[in-house]
Amino acid sequence: MTPPHWPAAVVIREVGLRDGLQSLARTLPTARKIEWIEGAHAAGLREIEVGSFVPPRLLPQLADTAELVAFAKTLPGLVVSVLVPNLKGAERAMDSGADGMLLPLSASRAHSLANLRKTPDEVLAEIEAMVQSRQARGSGIRIEVGLSTALGCTLQGRVDPEEVLRLLRAVLQLGVDRVGLADTVGYADPRQVMALFGRARAMAGDRLACGHFHDTRGLGLANLMAALHSGETRFDASLGGLGGCPHAPGASGNIATEDVAYLMASMAIATGIDMDRLIALRARLALWLEGECLHGSIARAGLPKTFHRPQSAESLNA
Repeated sequence: MTPPHWPAAVVIREVGLRDGLQSLARTLPTARKIEWIEGAHAAGLREIEVGSFVPPRLLPQLADTAELVAFAKTLPGLVVSVLVPNLKGAERAMDSGADGMLLPLSASRAHSLANLRKTPDEVLAEIEAMVQSRQARGSGIRIEVGLSTALGCTLQGRVDPEEVLRLLRAVLQLGVDRVGLADTVGYADPRQVMALFGRARAMAGDRLACGHFHDTRGLGLANLMAALHSGETRFDASLGGLGGCPHAPGASGNIATEDVAYLMASMAIATGIDMDRLIALRARLALWLEGECLHGSIARAGLPKTFHRPQSAESLNA
């Protein structure tokens, strides 16, 4: 068997401020969120999903997204993204000055109806309207589609890979810039990930640009490694493993940012992240969210004596 060719560097996008906080009943104060963004940037993270433009009555936890975008845009070199569920949200994202917007598209019909009250093909029509709105406005915002439940669904069960690829082909034809594949409910295994990412990359090339994995059944990092082996070099993760899906009872959340950063550093794959600063930020998050269940192994076990600290975040991101 041919040994895997590992990349020299990967990008980790912090999604805890959106995917993590939206799953909590409490609302983290805006000042704390700003501290989180500032701390993540200081630790070397250069992509952060800061929130979502959804109606505040639905997700009051994310009502301050525009304010967070404005602050995050003051930090040098930081790529700021937001999630948008519809055309109105996309227009707010373009008005905010965010660098990118993530449009969710579920490959599971049952999940799409439960999550967005639309079929996948109705969501495609909404995505087409967003692409046209961007063109009409002359906006430079990047449009990324997140193909959720691409590897299984708690409501539907198996998701046919042919349906995932049909939707992937459709959004590429609509003119989106990037597409990611998401194991939203933690159903995937590494063999399945390698097969789907391989087929998707053959179709999308470099426009396949994100892997999003949940650690619901303990396979999050194994699935990330399978995607990495298949050629993916950009991944979502959440500080403290925060997050989950309302349609996945018992879900433990996203893969933890600090665990992904450690995994990459241990393999001498650059991320630009300062592990000490990142772990210190995670400790602050535990205080801000006292009583909430955080996940991840590095925060509990600590860095091993054999850990070799790479170049500082400042030098890698200069």
